[in-house]
Amino acid sequence: MAKATKDVAGEVADTALPYRVLARKYRPVDFTTLVGQEAMVRTLRNAIATGRIAHAFMLTGVRGVGKTTTARIIARALNCVGPDGKGGPTVDPCGVCDNCKAITEDRHVDVIEMDAASRTGIDDVRELIEGVRYRPVSARYKVYIIDEVHMLSEKAFNALLKTLEEPPPHVKFLFATTEIRKVPVTVLSRCQRFDLKRVPHEVLVEHFAKISAIEKVEISPEALALIARAADGSVRDGLSMLDQAIAHGGGVVDAAQVRDMLGLADRSRILELFEMVMKGDAQAVVTALGEMHDSGADPVVILQDLLETTHWVTRLKVAPEAAAGSADSERAQGLAMAAKLSMASLTRAWTLLMKGLQETLAAPSPVRAAEMALIRLCYASELPSPSDAIKALQNGAAPAGAGAPAPAPRGNGGGGATAARLATQPANAIAPQPAAAQPAPRSFTEVVALFEARREPRIFHHLMHHVHEVRCEPGLVEFRTEPQAPGDLAARVGTLLTEWTGRRWLVSVSSAAVKPTLMQQKAAQTDAMRTGAENNATVQAILKTFPGAKIEAVRRKGEQTSMVAGLGSSEPDPEDGPPPDEYPADDGDIPESEA
Repeated sequence: MAKATKDVAGEVADTALPYRVLARKYRPVDFTTLVGQEAMVRTLRNAIATGRIAHAFMLTGVRGVGKTTTARIIARALNCVGPDGKGGPTVDPCGVCDNCKAITEDRHVDVIEMDAASRTGIDDVRELIEGVRYRPVSARYKVYIIDEVHMLSEKAFNALLKTLEEPPPHVKFLFATTEIRKVPVTVLSRCQRFDLKRVPHEVLVEHFAKISAIEKVEISPEALALIARAADGSVRDGLSMLDQAIAHGGGVVDAAQVRDMLGLADRSRILELFEMVMKGDAQAVVTALGEMHDSGADPVVILQDLLETTHWVTRLKVAPEAAAGSADSERAQGLAMAAKLSMASLTRAWTLLMKGLQETLAAPSPVRAAEMALIRLCYASELPSPSDAIKALQNGAAPAGAGAPAPAPRGNGGGGATAARLATQPANAIAPQPAAAQPAPRSFTEVVALFEARREPRIFHHLMHHVHEVRCEPGLVEFRTEPQAPGDLAARVGTLLTEWTGRRWLVSVSSAAVKPTLMQQKAAQTDAMRTGAENNATVQAILKTFPGAKIEAVRRKGEQTSMVAGLGSSEPDPEDGPPPDEYPADDGDIPESEA
């Protein structure tokens, strides 16, 4: 007689039968054994208990979280008749009635499973629609389970719409998909949607430990944690890796075996590598990366682990309580790094590692690409942020490394050597000398030109477009503003002029008669220049010689790049050339034009 055992899913497994992988052997058969989806289970339980059962369900989520399994459980719950054959829809299928057994064994005639990835056309949907009008043979409901429904063609979706909106009372549709965005909104609006979330890491560890105990496998907690982390929220992926680990270890599984199997690097070695990188010790980083690669670690996985470490340390910096779930040694090391490293260096490390990961995935030699990415990060890790560098230069001191004093040079191997040499130079060797006081502007045009030269774009824009000059002399500016100008414009102009020129300026707003804005004056000047150019005999001859040619722009020879050059002065500037009305008629000395 064959020996029988009962698994966590409630099934009886006969040891005489061919071996079944753990992902199938421990597949949930009711809501009590479905892990990590408590919110969805609660909603479905209440719906079935109160009879508020939708005619169509859309189950979405990443691979391996239980979409198809949930669809089969719903099919069993709707069609279960109980051990005595007189029961109705129930939240806890009995598992012993004919309907429960047939659905579990995938042989029930009224529960039709369709793989939309292989049956995508409209003819397949027509066949489905044709069978909808017939009542179930033996079950309470005829249930259609369509897996990967997003693979259906557009015509197939359109053909399904009417039936999906008003199906017969004896039909239920259960859709499963990993690409919910590819499902037309017209289909989604006709379904009750459930988003199955990734199973939390702690739940996966507990679930895998329970299965290992039933399988009589000795597995260390660290190995379980590694498998759960690699599963990334997928129960099926985790069980597949656990199955492989059991076969790899011969019934005894430890963390080292799991790392070798999955090509992972040791967590402690990753932390050491991260610390070397952030110190800028390129020589040690290259050596450590080579040793990890020789021991079987995948360069892509190493960079992914460094990204995870960067994120973890950044979280510890902004929220130290995030280290509560880590081991004591890791927590102490992470908090120490978070205290030493600046936020600028951590965000820079994240950006460079992301770029390095993309390069490694596309490179013909991943280990070389990963090595170059880490060397690049070594030489950038100790550079100060732009704001820190500017502050240091303004204070008359050279910027040191990020987050800590610059270390001593490490020969030809350290990325911090350059930063250290800069830090040891005199401040006046790299910092610009303070400029002398700016000569006081004599006119409003010179005031605006000063703001342009000092690179104050917002104030310069308002002075050009939204300010009308009333009076201007050294130490005094009076103007009228348009509504678009900020209310504190006069105060800001006065403060900056006082700072730049070393003398006190009084800037006030007036309502007196005003001149046009400088931009209006510039537009008038440009129009006059264009008119002068159009009336020039040589230009007219050129336009006549080349039919279709036109004047696109007009500018004087050697025209300055300043927007206020030549404005606001009654006398012509000798550097700007003759005024627009003094163009010669035929001597060829005409403005440069673009035709």
